[in-house]
Amino acid sequence: MTRHVTFMTIDDAAHYSRDERAAIVAAYPEHEREARARGIPVLGSGRIFPVAEALIACEPFRLPRYWPRIGALDFGWDHPSAAVELAWDTEADVVYVTKAARASQQTPAMQTLTLRPWGQWLPFAWPRDGRRETLEGAGVALAKQYSAHGLNMLPRHAQFPDGSVSVEAGLMEMLDRMQSGRFKVFATLADWWEEFRLFHRKNGQVVKLRDDLMAATRYGVMMLREAVVDPAEFKAARRPAGQSDPLGAFR
Repeated sequence: MTRHVTFMTIDDAAHYSRDERAAIVAAYPEHEREARARGIPVLGSGRIFPVAEALIACEPFRLPRYWPRIGALDFGWDHPSAAVELAWDTEADVVYVTKAARASQQTPAMQTLTLRPWGQWLPFAWPRDGRRETLEGAGVALAKQYSAHGLNMLPRHAQFPDGSVSVEAGLMEMLDRMQSGRFKVFATLADWWEEFRLFHRKNGQVVKLRDDLMAATRYGVMMLREAVVDPAEFKAARRPAGQSDPLGAFR
């Protein structure tokens, strides 16, 4: 027998108007709203990010060309590989998750086909285990495989400025940003939100199940200092309208 679980929220109930959906949610007791309106399990103190979705969700918008961006990867096979793009509003110090991709049983070559259109210039953060050698890669480290297929991998694995790689420190950095309004996610990234809703601890330990996009996001936040502006956008923004360019400074 085949089984499939589909997650739906009240926002998917298109036969209600926006005002009707808001009224339905308001009628629920506050502590039940996330579960009843959005299908979020009642994980209690086990939730890693005990934050209301409304606090971090935003509608997609065109990113300002001067915002630095960074990609981030979490490697996998049966356990899916996942990638996100983060954009950083450096003036307000707000991080936006703007793209997300997740797939099982895809080689670096196949996944690179999905990620390169995000921008060949886009640097990608990756986890420390990306340095492990694999049989499938004929002894070539995973990070090098992605690089060989044209993805702009950072030269070092994801780490904090002091060289540490603490998972808990990365999660707390994300949670602090969420609670202080400095972390936003495009509302259309369904796979990202699915993981966010189920991300929890058991007996104090992070449950490493369907956490691939969460892990990729953590790597990106850890390496935010490596985010860069799209070179083409930057050069176009610097060149005043009508100004000649005899030395090719804006090319």
